[in-house]
Amino acid sequence: MLFCSSIFRPQILKPVLIAALTAILLTGCGSGKKKPDENENLSARQFYNMAKDDLNRGNYNEAILNYQQLEARYPYGPFAEQAQIDIAYAHYKNDSPELALAAVERFIRLHPTHERVDYAYYLRGLTSFTEDNSLLSKFAGTTEISERDPKAVLDAFNAFKELVTRFPNSLYVDDSRQRMAYLLNGLAQHDIKVARYYLKHGAYVAVLSRAKYVVENYQATPSVEEALGLMATAYREMGIHDLEADTLRVLKENFPDSIYLSKLSG
Repeated sequence: MLFCSSIFRPQILKPVLIAALTAILLTGCGSGKKKPDENENLSARQFYNMAKDDLNRGNYNEAILNYQQLEARYPYGPFAEQAQIDIAYAHYKNDSPELALAAVERFIRLHPTHERVDYAYYLRGLTSFTEDNSLLSKFAGTTEISERDPKAVLDAFNAFKELVTRFPNSLYVDDSRQRMAYLLNGLAQHDIKVARYYLKHGAYVAVLSRAKYVVENYQATPSVEEALGLMATAYREMGIHDLEADTLRVLKENFPDSIYLSKLSG
């Protein structure tokens, strides 16, 4: 270990060696000084380009750090604003949906009229659904949408719906509509699975409640066919044959090839 006060006796050392040791000791004494920041002279544009390059290469942690430094060094202006939305995307790609959502909400709150705020709403929809990358999904291999947390699915649906409603001319509207249809079908399938469970256990009133909800709220989804079939089945098991007949009539009018018609025709 080097010490700032010399422990040598110069009179027994050659002058050249004394000079070398003195330089080493002085270097040791100054080793606690802070190294100059290699990025301290970068402009906002240079900071942003460096962060963007990291983002494009998939170096998300580095990109996030550089975006944070950019905003700390240059908190105002277009580069700082763009960094705020880019850092949300970086967190999203880095499998940190909670941090991504927090960044998105912050951007929307600070810049409600920003020219790219529609993208923030779109990213909020993507991230809301990704946030349910829960233990069940990771360790049980759950990938089917109907197995996901309905709240997360509904949050994602509402985020896309808000984008479509508020920004009908956005570039992200068409994709958002497709995702909404997918999410809506997932919500309907979730209720159908619950209704099947109730039917299996003879809870016919609960079957009717779930199936009716699907018919009334998810009319554009394929799950309506099974919902009507489950309703007819529950009515038959309960001995309410007039309502069973009415339900089968509706089922036949809308789904003439439904397997429930052949099952319940006897």
